[in-house]
Amino acid sequence: MLIERAQNTDYLSNTYLVCDRAGGAAVVIDAGGPLEPIFAAAERLSVKPSCVLLTHHHHDHVSDLPGLTARWPGVDVRISPLERELVSGATSTIDTGERLSLGALAIRPLRTPGHTAGMLSFLIEHDGDHAVFTGDTLFKGSVGGVRAPGHTTYQDLKDSIMGTLMELDPTTAIHPGHSDPTTVALEWEHNPFIRIWRGVDREGTQACVAMGKPAKLILLGPDYDGGHKAWVRWPDGADDIVPGSQVQSPR
Repeated sequence: MLIERAQNTDYLSNTYLVCDRAGGAAVVIDAGGPLEPIFAAAERLSVKPSCVLLTHHHHDHVSDLPGLTARWPGVDVRISPLERELVSGATSTIDTGERLSLGALAIRPLRTPGHTAGMLSFLIEHDGDHAVFTGDTLFKGSVGGVRAPGHTTYQDLKDSIMGTLMELDPTTAIHPGHSDPTTVALEWEHNPFIRIWRGVDREGTQACVAMGKPAKLILLGPDYDGGHKAWVRWPDGADDIVPGSQVQSPR
């Protein structure tokens, strides 16, 4: 499996080109740009993607979709049926239970809601190698938030990570929607959110103000952009993942 990545310097969002071999079958995952490295890689590897798979509908993952469809007219653009109407350039849908076979690539969509209702991760298998493209569900050392447009719940996000992604083979490479790659094994051992969910580390107990409301700070963890992401608990016992910048110590 050959994987090429282009990263948008404004959002740190990733666009991926995945192919089974030079001159073989190929797919693009997400479309946040920049596209020039993707086009250059496709030329170098002599591949033409047959489809574009979108993890979710947010702007930083679909903004350069018109450039992809202009370069490869007729390319099939697939997204979850829950978000099909939110992306004008999408041409069809894909969902859990479906399979795609592109050359020697076996692609399986995994439903991983939380950051958005229709969030999909894509597990790709090729010749014994496994790679999962997690969108904004799981990052290296961090997790997605549940405050973005179209979000669902903290429990959905936790279940997507612990009940789906962490159930994959530990050697599976993780290619997130932002920043750098990692593996299932590394996140299992080192991701601070996952370590608490596993019961390895303790929850925090510090009082804080989150999004302008009183809360308990369970974890102030790292985020993919060098900032922080906060796991907080509201007075009614509900958990939430919010931007670290929205958490302060009580006055």
